[in-house]
Amino acid sequence: MTSIDDLPVRDELRGKSPYGAPQLDVAVRLNTNENPYPLPEPLVARIAERVADAARNLNRYPDRDAVELRTELARYLTRTTGHEVTYEQVWAANGSNEVLQQLLQAFGGPGRTALGFEPSYSMHPLLARGTNTGWVSAPRRDDFSLDVPGAVEAIRTHRPSVVFITSPNNPTGNAVAREDVLALYEAAGRDAVVIVDEAYTEFSHGSSLLELIEGRPNLIVSRTMSKAFGAAGLRLGYLAADPAVVDAVQLVRLPYHLSAVNQATALAALEYTDTLLQYVEQLKAERDRVVAELTGLGFDVTVADANFIQFGVFEDPHAVWRFILDRGVLIRDNGVPGRLRMSVGTPEENDAFLDAAREVKKEFGA
Repeated sequence: MTSIDDLPVRDELRGKSPYGAPQLDVAVRLNTNENPYPLPEPLVARIAERVADAARNLNRYPDRDAVELRTELARYLTRTTGHEVTYEQVWAANGSNEVLQQLLQAFGGPGRTALGFEPSYSMHPLLARGTNTGWVSAPRRDDFSLDVPGAVEAIRTHRPSVVFITSPNNPTGNAVAREDVLALYEAAGRDAVVIVDEAYTEFSHGSSLLELIEGRPNLIVSRTMSKAFGAAGLRLGYLAADPAVVDAVQLVRLPYHLSAVNQATALAALEYTDTLLQYVEQLKAERDRVVAELTGLGFDVTVADANFIQFGVFEDPHAVWRFILDRGVLIRDNGVPGRLRMSVGTPEENDAFLDAAREVKKEFGA
């Protein structure tokens, strides 16, 4: 059998593993930060209507610029953040990962460097590697918050072309303050773009950093419909930035990259924003309940500002992960020393996790 090592792949890809989380057949899956609530039936019906309309013209290419979708995304951002956004400031792609990939294609590449603050979203360095962009990792504080003086120093030392700020941060859950983003933006200067990855911002206690793009052409806010909209299977991400950034990513995007079906489905979901955001409020309440329960059990819980919770501290996190899995609950071992992460589920799923967490306390004395 031929292996990947027998192929003439790029040297920097040899010995690497693809991104992925375990997909196991268990009763309770709380490992990939999905929204646990299925789409409401009226929305499912509306998707069917819009997709049927799109299907009648599948012999033609879709709107390559997705103007209607970008207009509705801009309207959603304006309504929910209070900061006016136009469609010229919005770009959409197949999941926020493709958005980030396009940004690295436009602003990274050979001879250029991206910088992030780890632990953070593990796709950032993978996307950098895939676009032949160098990667530099700067550490966080012991509580996983952003070490702003250290971050500024790292930017001044490495002079990256791309800086990633994740708020709330995955997997730790911390949000980043407005003034901290501004400090990093100033340090990055005109020769770099700063990407604020806001995949989980709808779950945050604070407000979006979207308003900061005003007058800052090198600042980009990335979003997704996978989490708050409960549409992980849709694969629709988007960004908001100066229109010049949208012009830049269009230089590298594939032709007709967003299918007519994707655009139709996303437009239907945006019609049901109010309903879907009610689920977000339920998940925020459940998150706060689980945090209180875990804290009461004596676990060390990182500040939780998203739809997931990082907790510990364990001598052998993987053994604890396996112990919980054996009780029918799948959570995530992200490789953060001493910590595990659970995604907030339905009340019943969260109860099953908490039952397992109580057993962990008895078994491991964590």
